[in-house]
Amino acid sequence: MGDKVKEHPGAAGRARAADHPASVRNVVLVGHSGSGKTTLVEALALTAGAVNRAGRVEDGGTVSDYDDIEHRQQRSVQLSLVPVDWNGIKINILDTPGYADFVGELRAGLRAADAALFVVSASDGVDGSTRMVWEECAAVGMPRAIVVTHLEAARADFQEMTRVCAEAFGADDPDAVLPLYLPLHGPQGPDGHAPVTGLVGLLTRKLFDYSTGERKESEPGPDQLPDIEEARNRLIEGIISESEDETLMDRYLGGEQIDLKTLIEDLERAVARGAFFPVLAAAPAADGARQGLGTVELLELVTGGFPTPFEHPTPGVTTIDGTPRDIKPCDTGGPLVAEVVKTASDPYVGRVSLVRVFSGTLRPDETVHVSGHGLADRGHEDHDVDEKIGALSTPFGKQQRPVTHVIAGDLACVAKLGRAETGDTLSGKDDPLLMEPWEMPDPLLPLAIEAHSKADEDKLSQGLARLVAEDPTMRLEQNQDTHQVVLWCLGEAHADVALERLRSRYGVQVDVVPHKVSLRETFAEKSAGRGRHVKQSGGHGQFAICEIEVEPLPGGSGIEFVDKVVGGAVPRQFIPSVEKGIRAQAVRGVAAGYQLVDVRVTLLDGKAHSVDSSDAAFQTAGALALREAAADAKIHLLEPVAEVSVLVGDDYVGAVMSDLSGRRGRVLGTEQTSGGRTLVRAEVPEFEIGRYAVDLRSLSHGTARFSRSYARHEPMPPQIAEKIREQAKEAS
Repeated sequence: MGDKVKEHPGAAGRARAADHPASVRNVVLVGHSGSGKTTLVEALALTAGAVNRAGRVEDGGTVSDYDDIEHRQQRSVQLSLVPVDWNGIKINILDTPGYADFVGELRAGLRAADAALFVVSASDGVDGSTRMVWEECAAVGMPRAIVVTHLEAARADFQEMTRVCAEAFGADDPDAVLPLYLPLHGPQGPDGHAPVTGLVGLLTRKLFDYSTGERKESEPGPDQLPDIEEARNRLIEGIISESEDETLMDRYLGGEQIDLKTLIEDLERAVARGAFFPVLAAAPAADGARQGLGTVELLELVTGGFPTPFEHPTPGVTTIDGTPRDIKPCDTGGPLVAEVVKTASDPYVGRVSLVRVFSGTLRPDETVHVSGHGLADRGHEDHDVDEKIGALSTPFGKQQRPVTHVIAGDLACVAKLGRAETGDTLSGKDDPLLMEPWEMPDPLLPLAIEAHSKADEDKLSQGLARLVAEDPTMRLEQNQDTHQVVLWCLGEAHADVALERLRSRYGVQVDVVPHKVSLRETFAEKSAGRGRHVKQSGGHGQFAICEIEVEPLPGGSGIEFVDKVVGGAVPRQFIPSVEKGIRAQAVRGVAAGYQLVDVRVTLLDGKAHSVDSSDAAFQTAGALALREAAADAKIHLLEPVAEVSVLVGDDYVGAVMSDLSGRRGRVLGTEQTSGGRTLVRAEVPEFEIGRYAVDLRSLSHGTARFSRSYARHEPMPPQIAEKIREQAKEAS
């Protein structure tokens, strides 16, 4: 681990194309916004020698934040890859956004990685959303470690933070969450705060002083040994309890001194299989310094304790027709199976795809098969096409370093895959395969948009298509009822980034307009109407009269047309015309301009003229008859009702249920689930949950999730319906 292997000068530096999966580590950084993930990435890269002393990439780009939007918003909004080389191991560091709106980027990072570093701020603690991600990782057995940052904060307490992490992450076994190092403090300043200047390795009993900007090793003083021994003994017991050698604990309790090599090997195995979760500390380097505190220890943990891609099971693979396919993990000579985990548009080279190779070897200029995942419900087209691979490169800030190949277990960027989207599978053109998709959250915040000008209207469709191709957590809807273009997002920040990208990347200016809910109309009672369309002035006359009866039907019945004409009062050839006119008027609505549904319209009688009657005349008469029947009847406005399921921590159940009731919701029931959470099911009018994605996050401090599905349309309360009718009159 960090105090096991000394840094080898010249062994670190710029990452290159890996030649064997055993020399690759893929690690994703997880943590809430502001926890210091991006700063930590820069510190690790600086220590690995990949950037200069100013924290910049040696060839001129920045380590991360290469998206202009990130500069403007001062936060990460997308997944970024920073590869570094440490002691002959290529480490692909995947930096993820910490803000909940960009959880899709986080899930892509989890898919591409084999282990996770959870970054926790000593000044902020562990938030609920970070705990939820920890549980997701635990469910699939992903190895994890914890990094405590912001130790320079005035009230930062590493040992207290370690206790908080054990409580938050070690529900099953708190002794599996223990520090490998303890911080060393320098002299107290005028404010009484003693800065962290180094670390003490508990296993080796060595001190590592970073105060000069270089890591220097020394022996602890006699006054430091008692505290070291207490923490060391607890760490050893934690490691031994997870050891695969069942005799080790008995030997230790019997007084045997377990040698350091055995302890480190057992620690590495326990970390790699996700049974032990070490806690470390890290801080960026001071100005002019080359190494940040704890960065060497972290790099050694990643290379020594985190698993190789060989140990990462390949996600399910099938043929295009769905037949399961057994793929050997990380077989560089096997069939090509790779996945697009991120898609971005570069103004100079076009579309760039970040790809993780799970099997085989990817080479430039070869033709591959690109398989889509069928996200038609999110505005994506299904696609199964062959495409030629463009240049392969390793990203670092704004720079792309060319590579000659990408083996199984490694990640790289592929240029100019014109049809590939995030989540797509790349495979051999003669052996097309499909990987099971990773779980993506449903976008539940609607953003209705209109092109700002005619010029924007011409570019809007293509811009939106590119946007959803990059981000499968967005859903594009062309609502046939409201005639609105709706971009469904995960939250307000997600929506802001979407609008900014439309403007800056694709040159499309749009206006945000109020989102409309798909209302309906129906008859509340039986009614009759007479449609009379008679015109005899000049030219060919028009003559059609029909009499109808309208009665309500159960929800979901649609429009039912019944012919009860006797004696030929309406000639047979014009009866379909009457029905056509009635159905056309039903689409236009009869009260407030919303589609009429769930009624039976019966044609009872009518009159025709041997010369002046026509198809058009009877269509008009049918429409007039329906409008007259509506004028004399009580018309209900129907609003859509959604079935909402909210998964929330027990502490917030009362607040969530109260909030749902305030939204005219009906709570259907609750169900206790694992992890101290409750599933609340309710039916809520869609009018009331347009911003629920934002409001629920605030109500639950980001710890709740919800899903929604259409249940039915039902009558709207009279006072609200009346307001809608008044608005419709004003608009007309």
